[in-house]
Parts: sequence; C-alpha cells; structure tokens
Amino acid sequence: MLRVFNFFCFAVSAFACLALYHVSEQTRVARGELRTVRERIQQERQLADTLQAEWSRVADPSRLQQFAQADGAQDKPAIELSSTTQLPRRGDTLVADAEVRSASAVVTAPVTTAPLPPIFEAGR
Repeated sequence: MLRVFNFFCFAVSAFACLALYHVSEQTRVARGELRTVRERIQQERQLADTLQAEWSRVADPSRLQQFAQADGAQDKPAIELSSTTQLPRRGDTLVADAEVRSASAVVTAPVTTAPLPPIFEAGR
C-alpha cells in the first residue's frame, strides 16, 4: 500500500511539474509578444509625432499665404453659415461676383495599349 501511495504522490508531483513548465512557457511566449507589441507602439508614436510636426510645418498659414501669392491667387469673399436655415435657396446668389461652378468633373482615362501575346509562334 505504501508503494502505491508513493507512486501516486510521484505521479501528482510529475504532473504538477509539467503544468508549471507549460505555464512558464506560455508566460515566456506572451512576454515576447508583449515586447514586440510595445516596440510597434513606440514606432507608431514616433511616426505620429513626425507626421504631426510635418503637418504643422505644411499647414502653416504664412506658408500657405506665400504659395497663394506665388500662384497669383486672390482672396475671394467667403460666407460663414451658422445654421442650415441660412443656406441659399435655388436660384439665389450669394455674392454678386462669386464664381459658381458645377461640382462634377470629367476626366478622360488614358488609353494604353499593351502588346498582345502571340498566339502562334513561327516555326512550331
């Protein structure tokens, strides 16, 4: 009876060791994945900071004003609407010298002709 009890205790301790090893292996894998995710998050934050700095440089009002003056663009009157009831009705003019155009645009697609593969090769 003592041998059976000793064998049972040995088997339980062996299964406990295997379970502990399995948990520690899962923990090691999870830590590696967590490290990878943290590195990716850090890279994305650095990229976002870079893009934000570039955007603040590109969207600088004085720089935009310089580009507008270089293109010969002139200030056009603008209307600020505070509610939808102030929207003009069909046929009403907003500003006397405002230029109104249709919002649709037609773009022709470039025609490309790729050489067709030969169906029959000479000599076969």
